[in-house]
Amino acid sequence: MESSNAQSVGALLLERISKTPDSVAFLTPSEGSSWKPMSWKDFGERVRNVACGLRALGVKNEERCAILASTRIEWIIADSGILCHGAATTTVYPSNTADECAYILQDSGTVVVFAENKDQVAKLVQKRAELPNVKKVITFDAAPSHEGWVIPLAELEELGKAEHAKDSAKYEANVAAITKDKLATLIYTSGTTGKPKGVELLHDCWIFESEAIDKMGLLRPEDVQFLWLPLSHVFGKLLQVAQFRLGFQTAVDGRVDRLVESLGQVKPTFVSAVPRIFEKVYNKVIGGAKAGGGAKWAIFKWGLEVGKKVSALQQKGESPGPLLALQHALAAKLVHSKLQQRFGGRLRFFVSGSAPLSRDMSIFFHSMGVLILEGYGMTETSAASFVNLPQKYKFGTVGPALPGIDIKIAKEDGEILLKGRGIMRGYHGLKEATAEALDAEGWLHTGDIGELDADGYLRITDRKKDLIKTSGGKYVAPQDLEGRFKTLCPYVSQIVVHGNSRNFCTALVSVDPEAITAWAKESGLGTTKYEEIARHPKTKDLIKPYIDQLNAQLANYERIGKFAILPRDLTLEDGDLTPSLKVKRKVVETKFKDILDGFYATAMEAA
Repeated sequence: MESSNAQSVGALLLERISKTPDSVAFLTPSEGSSWKPMSWKDFGERVRNVACGLRALGVKNEERCAILASTRIEWIIADSGILCHGAATTTVYPSNTADECAYILQDSGTVVVFAENKDQVAKLVQKRAELPNVKKVITFDAAPSHEGWVIPLAELEELGKAEHAKDSAKYEANVAAITKDKLATLIYTSGTTGKPKGVELLHDCWIFESEAIDKMGLLRPEDVQFLWLPLSHVFGKLLQVAQFRLGFQTAVDGRVDRLVESLGQVKPTFVSAVPRIFEKVYNKVIGGAKAGGGAKWAIFKWGLEVGKKVSALQQKGESPGPLLALQHALAAKLVHSKLQQRFGGRLRFFVSGSAPLSRDMSIFFHSMGVLILEGYGMTETSAASFVNLPQKYKFGTVGPALPGIDIKIAKEDGEILLKGRGIMRGYHGLKEATAEALDAEGWLHTGDIGELDADGYLRITDRKKDLIKTSGGKYVAPQDLEGRFKTLCPYVSQIVVHGNSRNFCTALVSVDPEAITAWAKESGLGTTKYEEIARHPKTKDLIKPYIDQLNAQLANYERIGKFAILPRDLTLEDGDLTPSLKVKRKVVETKFKDILDGFYATAMEAA
């Protein structure tokens, strides 16, 4: 375990730079398929320049500086500079509208904004009259404008160099003075309903998280991470502070459209992702194998079945016998290796978080030689509270608690309650909401329902607010049904199970554009337009057997009585998903209310 006396994220970073100044800290995309290395020393100099630049601008301790940008090295430099100065970072998703940005910046009291490019700057300029506290906008890519209100990052760094030259000891003295109880990060929940709330996370929250990950032995100094997750999300931020403690290399590139290509180039040893990524890969793998024809599909299915047998043994800590081991070696060569190479060929594991991952999805990937370790946490818990481990994992659970996390399951409704150093200080400016989430004894009421097994592994059954209660008084966990369906149907993009206060459950299904277009061509539908394919009777006939398969696994009251194919996929751009790609259930149900109501117009007949 890495020894450290750090009280703040800034101090943790300075320790890392002192220990391994010449080691590669980051890899950033360069020309073509190459990646440019950046040492800890060079990274530290840029961070110092930003921190001293903020000092020159007069930013005070714990004042908020926002970052409105996609995942890239400049995001990490800006955030680290903010924290080393003693200010606090407000995170804003680049997908937020101008109104949403203005709300967060006003609510947080932000004084400086780092904005990625001209599009993000335009949002701020549009709302400038509503942002009297914002004294400066620092842009990564856009040109300076608006009479000095908008300046390039390079100009701030030059300002910082000059400031540091005046007193070269002041920077490190300032970092040393930051105590663990100071505000580090103000992360606004993406909000599946209502206005986002600002979650106040202290320096000690992040120090605790990095310590716990180190104690668990989850990550190693020699690891290579590929980081594409939104850094505005708590999951991405956690990976940043873990790197500061352990010193592993991180390749940074938030362009999701280049994800598979980049994995092949960087060859990471671990990657963190959200379930939607695995679902997309699953659809592509299954679709590609089927499209290969009879022999290829038969070999694929054989290889998968062999992998499942070995996976079942490995989950129990056992090894295959000689015959199965021989079959597995052949299956690995003919089938599994193709998926492993897609991820670079030296991946130790994925870590999945942010939303529930279906147990069947975990087993599929493990059967193909790719381990996914599911974890659980919230913005309010500084990301990780539970995580499976490479040496001991249980699919269908989110693993044991991090060392230092206390857990209690509420007797009355099974709600998960958590306590520990990683728990938020509260919601910014919202005393009532804070009191509702954090009780008098300091327990965080997560809103998630779960159960612990004999080994202390946690299984999440559903969100407390998402549980469906049918008109017959039966409870249905929609996320469980949705996760199961996604492993049955290779054409699905999203599924939303509905049925609260109704007499049976129904579903809205969106199909994967790539998979369904390929199927439409093979089926001679005569169109490649999504909406026309979705409307076609053959498409519903394609999906129905998978619904029937799901229903065969369910109790009568859980079964999907009716379903509809949506005329478009659910997307972040249309406001159907959060930036971490979770479905905004209530939003979707409202948008497609007519379809849902139509399911029950003949309810007696359907029931």
